[in-house]
Amino acid sequence: MFNVTYEDGAITSNRRVPMGSLDQSFGDQLLDLAHTAIKEQDNEIARLSNQPRGKIKSIVRS
Repeated sequence: MFNVTYEDGAITSNRRVPMGSLDQSFGDQLLDLAHTAIKEQDNEIARLSNQPRGKIKSIVRS
């Protein structure tokens, strides 16, 4: 699970990323894969809600 901070100051906590998306990675590679997965989730949420999400500023493991 990850905490996500967006450039507009919004924060989402405990975002889940499927383990298959992380491919047993560690360190910066793990965060890069999590960033990609969360961005895809945000794009789907934006598509369904018709409201765009802000750009991701940072991601940290929770």
